Amino acid sequence: MLGHLFILLIKAYQRFLSPLLGQNCRFYPSCSQYAVECFDKYSVPKSFIKIGARLGKCHPWHPGGIDLP
Repeated sequence: MLGHLFILLIKAYQRFLSPLLGQNCRFYPSCSQYAVECFDKYSVPKSFIKIGARLGKCHPWHPGGIDLP
């Protein structure tokens, strides 16, 4: 149930804020979509660990690419 709340917040971000920022993510799926998929697939604590690891890769020296949850 808590995971659904986080998904709702992420979906609101994707709909209202993300279009204003443009597409800058070097990964597929985007970081926000990756988070939604994690909350769908895993428990909330495990999702936060996986999302944190993904965000840790988000820097100019990482080549990016396909990174599925």
